Amino acid sequence: MAAITASMVAELRGKTDAPMMECKKALTEAEGDMAKAEELLRVKLGTKAGKAASRVTAEGVVSSFIDGNVGALLEVNCETDFVTKNDSFLALAKAAAELAAKNAPADVAALGALAYEQDGFGPTLEDVRKGLIGKIGENMSFRRFKCWNTAGKLAGYLHGTRIGVVVEYTGDDVAAKDVAMHVAAMKPVALTSADVPAELVERERSVAAAKAAEDASKAQAEGKPVQSAEIVAKRIEGGVQKYLKEVSLFNQSFVKNDKQTVEQMLKAVGTTVTGFTMYVVGEGIEKKVDDFAAEVAAQVAAAKGA
Repeated sequence: MAAITASMVAELRGKTDAPMMECKKALTEAEGDMAKAEELLRVKLGTKAGKAASRVTAEGVVSSFIDGNVGALLEVNCETDFVTKNDSFLALAKAAAELAAKNAPADVAALGALAYEQDGFGPTLEDVRKGLIGKIGENMSFRRFKCWNTAGKLAGYLHGTRIGVVVEYTGDDVAAKDVAMHVAAMKPVALTSADVPAELVERERSVAAAKAAEDASKAQAEGKPVQSAEIVAKRIEGGVQKYLKEVSLFNQSFVKNDKQTVEQMLKAVGTTVTGFTMYVVGEGIEKKVDDFAAEVAAQVAAAKGA
């Protein structure tokens, strides 16, 4: 029987994009015959991995792992909601979060290079990902993750599998968990008003200015008094300040007691939140929208022309 070398495995992997262990198994079964091994892989995995890799992954799950002051939050995507219920896909997401937390990889590529085996695939997380693409027949990708190794503490909350939050804090554990749940519900963009990104503030100011200009134009058209520039400026700034309070965590009304702000609740129990991270599945990814009626019409037209 021909010896299966690492270079042979690498060559077959380069041709097929199949996981390393699957390449080795195919070469062993084919007794070193490269062409036969390639055929075996195509029969087993088809060209699913290659074709699927170009498809949009806007669905998926958020997973987390926290062990004391070490933790990670991770988003792994797929194409359809159906796959988010798949046990192998969920196991991959859970394992990836734990690997990220324990190894603090620099990026997604480094995460994929970590040792991991599942469902007969491996020896790396990336190999398992590619193997599951072939097995399930749908593209999937590690989109983003964040790791912590902090002097303080971490509290996490998962709202189903689509929203994940990790809060950095010192103090009361229950209060921190409540804040994580609050973040998932109210989706603040920053801890304080001063931390809200400048581009968001300017966008809100532009919206308020456009609304003021529209009101002035309408008043003028109806023959009503038009507010002075000074009053308009105050209205615009008032709108911006209202927005800042609505999107900053400490200024938001606490979801469990709207009589106090989150900042007031934390102060009452001697707890300090120093940061939070929230992932929402598919956030910012442009999803493909299928026009079913147009697709049917196109098929009918094509049939008539045939």
